[in-house]
Amino acid sequence: MGADLLSGPAAFVLPKGGRTLSPRRARLRRETRSTLALLSVAGGFYNARMRKRNTATKNPAAQILDGAASAPGTKLNTPPKKIPGRAAKPQGAGHMPPDPARVAEIFRRFEGANPHPKGELDYVNAFTLLVAVVLSAQATDLGVNKATRALFAVAGSPAKMAALGEEKLQNMIKTIGLYRTKAKNVNALSQRLVEDFGGEVPHSREALETLPGVGRKTANVVLNIAFGLPTIAVDTHIFRVSNRIPLAAGKTPLAVECGLEKIIPGAFKPHAHHWLILHGRYICKARRPECERCLISDLCRWPDKTA
Repeated sequence: MGADLLSGPAAFVLPKGGRTLSPRRARLRRETRSTLALLSVAGGFYNARMRKRNTATKNPAAQILDGAASAPGTKLNTPPKKIPGRAAKPQGAGHMPPDPARVAEIFRRFEGANPHPKGELDYVNAFTLLVAVVLSAQATDLGVNKATRALFAVAGSPAKMAALGEEKLQNMIKTIGLYRTKAKNVNALSQRLVEDFGGEVPHSREALETLPGVGRKTANVVLNIAFGLPTIAVDTHIFRVSNRIPLAAGKTPLAVECGLEKIIPGAFKPHAHHWLILHGRYICKARRPECERCLISDLCRWPDKTA
C-alpha cells in the first residue's frame, strides 16, 4: 500500500530528501508555482512596454519632432494649447492706438444726442445716492428704486439710517438681491459716516473706499454724480463697450478706466460715464447689440457688428 501511494499521481517526491508530500500540500505547491509563473510573464510584458516607451522618449527623431513643434513659425497638424482662464484676444483693431479725432467724434455724437445725461437711480442727496449705488450691485436700477422710495422717506441721512437698525432695513430692501449683506453694509457705513465724517459723505475716493460695501466703482459714481468730478466708473456695460468699439481695450476694469481717462477729451469727461453706460445698456447690448440704431456704427471697429 505504501508503494502505491508513492507511485500515485497525487504524491509529490522532493528530489533531495526523498520526502513525500501529502496530496493537499502537493496541490498547493503546484498552484503556487503556476501563480509565480503567471506573474513572471506579466512582469516581462510590463518591462518590455516600459523599455519601449523609454526608447521612444530618448529617440533623437522624437526629440527633433518635439523641437519642431515648439519652433516659432512651424505649422503642424495639432491644435494650439488653450490656457485655462485666459479670455480670447479681441479681434479687429483692439491693439491699435486710439485715434484722438475718432474718439472726439464719438463723444461729440453722444453729446449731440443727449447733452445732459443722467443716471437712473433715484436719490435726494449725496448720502442716499451712496446708499442707492451700494444697493444696486447685482440688481437693476428699477428694482433698487422701488425699494428705496419708502426707505429714503424715513431714513434720508446717515444718523436716521443708523437709527433704523439692520433688521428694519432688511425688511425694507428684501426685494433686492443679497439684501442681508447689503443691509449690514449700509447700516455699518451709516455709523461710520456719523462717527468719523460728521454725518457727511467724503469727497475723496480714498475716504469713500474705507466705508463698508464701497469699492472703486461705487466711489467713482458718487464722486461723478454728487460732486461733479470727472471720474469714470467702469461697470459691466462700460467694460464691454470700451473693449468692443474699441476705445480703451483692457483686461480689467481698472485698466479700462485708466485707458479711458487718457483718451477722452476733458470737455467730455464729466458726462462720459453716463454716455457709455447708457450706450451699453440700451444699444451696444451684450447678446444682441442693436447696431442698426447705433449713432457711432461707422466709427465702431468691432468685427461682428451688423450695420
